[in-house]
Amino acid sequence: MAVCEGKTFKFSNASIASFASVAGKVESEGPYGDEFDEVLDDNKGNADTWEQAEAQLQQKALKHAMDKAGLCPEKMDLIFAGDLLNQCTGSSYGLKEFYIPFLGVYGACSTFAESLLLAASVVNAGYVDNCAAVTSSHFSSAERQFRFPLNYGGVRTPTAQWTATASGAAIVDSSQKPPFIRAATAGKIQDMEVSDLNNMGAAMAGAAYDTLSRHFKHMGTHPENYDVIITGDLGQVGSELMYELFKRDGVDIEKYHKDCGLMIYDREKQDVHAGGSGCGCSASMMCAHFLKRVQSGELKRILYTATGALMSPTMVQQGGTIPGIAHAVEIAFK
Repeated sequence: MAVCEGKTFKFSNASIASFASVAGKVESEGPYGDEFDEVLDDNKGNADTWEQAEAQLQQKALKHAMDKAGLCPEKMDLIFAGDLLNQCTGSSYGLKEFYIPFLGVYGACSTFAESLLLAASVVNAGYVDNCAAVTSSHFSSAERQFRFPLNYGGVRTPTAQWTATASGAAIVDSSQKPPFIRAATAGKIQDMEVSDLNNMGAAMAGAAYDTLSRHFKHMGTHPENYDVIITGDLGQVGSELMYELFKRDGVDIEKYHKDCGLMIYDREKQDVHAGGSGCGCSASMMCAHFLKRVQSGELKRILYTATGALMSPTMVQQGGTIPGIAHAVEIAFK
């Protein structure tokens, strides 16, 4: 049974059976380009639109994860999936052909952690034998929806982040093989009073601080109890703000912290400004890099906290701010 301590759940029967990642051309040119399961030569994926291309990302990622687990669609019980687009277009169109029971979720860039939390909950409770967590993002589809069409040619500010063209998929079951999902903390909506569409990191920093602080308190842990604390995707601005918030509590989290938005690209060679972002950024980095190292025992205990800017272009145009959210998932070798 899952035990809830405030908003932290503990699991005894949730394993990540398989995981896979798919990335675009720009992401393949970053430091971890050779770790993705599949890389697209053409970010449009031979599709007619950017949205159709993003749907293909999820389709490919889930297929890779299912193949690794030796599963066919008929053997899959449930999917939790979401993305950044209206009506979760990437998920619903990308996964429809599998004909697997589907529950769409939305947490902006925190969607992969939210999906893992939900998948672990239903598997641990015994409601299903297995459940997939899937998400994606695409630079071009996100720019069209949230900021400006690409042909507008707008100048990006130094605080702007580059939406990753990538997808990650993980299948959770009760196989009792590592990586294990041991605990998860659901985020609370935090508003840092940021209204700049090009400063998502600042909008999400408070949510990362709040969720991590509560997770540490509920679990009785400190940053040094983890091999690495992973966020996605605060970027440079958000990471520095989070460090400052923790320093007020006398906590030095910086030495244990890695941000997927700062890892996926080479910021000196690639023009991504404050780093990467998007649902697919941390999902692909988790599935391409971190989960492999927990599976092998190289990393014994990690804390993955995906952050999301719950931004509505309409609300911002009306003078509103951008609320943030963060969900934490603790993953271990034992």
